Amino acid sequence: MTDSWQAPDAPVPPRYGQFAAPATPDQGGPFSSDPGQGWAPPPKPGLIPLRPIGFGTLLGASFQVLRRNPKATFGSGLIVQAAIMLVTVVIVGLVTFWALDRIDSAPLDQKDAVTAGSVLIGALSLIIPVALSLIGSALLQAVIVLEVARATLGEKLRLGALWRRAATRLWPLTLWTLLLTLALLIGVAVIAGIVVLLVSVGDVAGIVAGVLVGIFGGLLLAAASAFIYTKTSAVPSLIVLEKLGVRASVSRSWSLTRGYFWRTLGVLLLAGLIVQVISQIVTTPVSLLFGVGTVLVDPTGAFAEESSILSVVVSLIIAIPVAAVAAVVQSAAVALIYLDLRMRKEGLDLELARYVESTSQGGDVPDPYLIPAGSGGYPAA
Repeated sequence: MTDSWQAPDAPVPPRYGQFAAPATPDQGGPFSSDPGQGWAPPPKPGLIPLRPIGFGTLLGASFQVLRRNPKATFGSGLIVQAAIMLVTVVIVGLVTFWALDRIDSAPLDQKDAVTAGSVLIGALSLIIPVALSLIGSALLQAVIVLEVARATLGEKLRLGALWRRAATRLWPLTLWTLLLTLALLIGVAVIAGIVVLLVSVGDVAGIVAGVLVGIFGGLLLAAASAFIYTKTSAVPSLIVLEKLGVRASVSRSWSLTRGYFWRTLGVLLLAGLIVQVISQIVTTPVSLLFGVGTVLVDPTGAFAEESSILSVVVSLIIAIPVAAVAAVVQSAAVALIYLDLRMRKEGLDLELARYVESTSQGGDVPDPYLIPAGSGGYPAA
């Protein structure tokens, strides 16, 4: 019987986070001086390691965006939120003041008509703040998506550069924001209309039916909104980074989130919950202190009008930065979810690592977030 000799298996390069045995300094391992052996940590050129993002890392990085580039991120949020709130207060405040004065000075026989006209004008005055809110929110989301994408590659852009790049994708993103808002308003209007119709019947059965429709319809609308928002959570990033249209972005986001629905929903809900808790922690004590201070300084209410104006000013001073932080963190979470989904399903982390390596050596490489035109389309998700 002859002994057969078999060549040893070729070594398999370790993937990120894996250990190659034996784990000793002399034979290779996590402390080996040979870079080809042992543990291969994922590169981290910027905001996050170039690997699929863990739940905790994703949440932490959403807040780290603020600290890494505060002038561009918090500054953008502050500008957008201040513009939205100030325009809303000024326009709605002036129109309300004018409408109330018009109603008070109207003759008794024309009071009803003047009141109806004033209410209509007040409602129409909301168009400008709402439009500004849609555009401002879309712009801020585009800015944060770009910041997260470039920060992941170790790049740091100034506020002006981010705004110029974001402006090129502003209108598709504004259209998407408008569609989401309209869908929600239509859902609320349908449920409210059914409730009013049932209650207006006047009998007990109609009132009970209206209450039940309001409760279960509201729950159904909330569930549908959460589902649609989760399945389309990658749309802003796709519009900005992959330069897709609204329809193509919705289709691709639906595909990317397949198999990761609950994880994506969990991140969105937890990020929103954390932001809301922080907001309440900041705003509630200040509101209570201001209310107590007003009673102590002006117990008789002699300066009620001045106190109201001061209350609005203090509220804006607190609300604007809090809203800016909230908007930045939630937009960053959405962008990080997109990166994580592409890393898990399409190997984007490897493309980003190649891009970082090539640019560090002075190479001219295409944007890693774009799918090459000749690649035959998007990878199967």
